Amino acid sequence: MSTVADKLAKKSTHKTNAKQVRLRLVYVDFWSAVKLSFLAAVALAIVTIVSFFLIYMVVQTTGLIAQMDEFFQSFTDGSLSISQFIGLPQVMAFATIVAILNLVVVTVLGAVIAGIYNLAVKVTGGLLVGFTSN
Repeated sequence: MSTVADKLAKKSTHKTNAKQVRLRLVYVDFWSAVKLSFLAAVALAIVTIVSFFLIYMVVQTTGLIAQMDEFFQSFTDGSLSISQFIGLPQVMAFATIVAILNLVVVTVLGAVIAGIYNLAVKVTGGLLVGFTSN
């Protein structure tokens, strides 16, 4: 009885003529670069929001916010409390603002890099890339 591994082993023993092709990348489509950078920015925004949430939960669970409250209340008359300014809604609002700003910046940066590459290709001739077929 022949298994998949046996079939793959037989297949790998056959030598095929691999054709190598050298191509030159001379153009990056602007809208493709914008779409790809936008998707990367969305992934980065999700990671940012989740990481802010997790870091806040770790800081709150370890009691660092309560210790900072005690520290600042020892210097003031007790009217200033860090927990008034650093709460879950405030942290998540800040994370959302950072994520939206990153979304805009990374998307624009992807478009700018595509434009700069397209201009640089006119001077350098493009990026030489080699491909092979199996």
